[in-house]
Amino acid sequence: MESRRLTRSRTNQMVGGVCAGLGNYLNVDPTAIRLIFILLVLLGASGILIYLILWIIMPLEPEGPLPPMQPPVPPSQ
Repeated sequence: MESRRLTRSRTNQMVGGVCAGLGNYLNVDPTAIRLIFILLVLLGASGILIYLILWIIMPLEPEGPLPPMQPPVPPSQ
């Protein structure tokens, strides 16, 4: 069984890498996580506070070689 850790992303971050890290851990698109945080902020549900706490608690992912690049997909005709 593969061991996964909840870490902030170094490569796919907008502010602190929290949403990308949560997305990677949960196998969800980070954009969906970002939208959830925006909704929490707009609805007054302490989205900013939750984000800041996660930013402080979550460790940054370790440095290492970048994953291999995927070849570009040619447009379908």
